[in-house]
Amino acid sequence: MIHSEVYQFAQDIAWENAGEGIQRQMFGHDDKVMLVKVKFEAGSIGTLHEHHHSQTTYVASGSFEMTIGDERKIIREGDGYYIPPHVIHGCLCLEPGVLIDCFSPPREDFLV
Repeated sequence: MIHSEVYQFAQDIAWENAGEGIQRQMFGHDDKVMLVKVKFEAGSIGTLHEHHHSQTTYVASGSFEMTIGDERKIIREGDGYYIPPHVIHGCLCLEPGVLIDCFSPPREDFLV
């Protein structure tokens, strides 16, 4: 796996389409960890899915209705969550916002 540069500058990182009303920027990563910034428009949906990665996320801005397993909560700026491997999760963006995701191991599918 290719490692990222030591420093990443937001203005130099292209936004990738990650779904309707959703864009992401890939930040630091190696073969053990990956950091991703995800921007949501109000009403956009992070569809329910699961993966073998551990995920922890910080809500940088906005508000979201987050589903993890069979539990649903409203999360806002300053909140965070952890998702164990293979647990179904997704979200509905209530107010435009940004999530900062950390994955271990890295999401290989994001590097294609």
